[in-house]
Amino acid sequence: MRSSAFADFLDELRAALAYPFETWRRIAGLAFVAAVTYVVLIFSTMPEFTIQMLGAGLHWFDYVLISLTETAYQTDGFTTLGVIVLYAVLTGVAVVNAAAQLRVVGLSSLTDLTGVLPGLLASGCASCGAGLLGFLGFAGGLAALPFEGHLVRVAGLALLVFFLGRTGNPEQCRIETDVSR
Repeated sequence: MRSSAFADFLDELRAALAYPFETWRRIAGLAFVAAVTYVVLIFSTMPEFTIQMLGAGLHWFDYVLISLTETAYQTDGFTTLGVIVLYAVLTGVAVVNAAAQLRVVGLSSLTDLTGVLPGLLASGCASCGAGLLGFLGFAGGLAALPFEGHLVRVAGLALLVFFLGRTGNPEQCRIETDVSR
């Protein structure tokens, strides 16, 4: 008897989320990607400030990171920081899984990577809310977004979770036969 499609999705999502935590090397890769993603997302919350301070010297890096983390907390509380951390971790999971899929299957898996790449794009665009708009010169775009871009963040998280659940464990073959159906 075949389980429901939602239960299958949850199983694949669980497998995708567990895969990076199976070896120390994958954990290190996840931590590195998550840390870089967190820094980029925090810096994109106030792009002008970031550019000014880092333009004055890289010795301001820690000040900018701490200051913008505190500003994000003071502005929206733990919700904003939680979303940014969740994006960073999920992006790390997606990157580790995509790298494993490329390693296992090779370049022929580029069509299979369509399950992860849209999630990564959603992560990159929506996770910073409107910060990316400021980097691109569309500072007025923030005024057009409802709820200060929070709906865009939630939609991006949902897309990232959906595409991770769609891909599952990158080392597991999911070819269905008539017998397994």
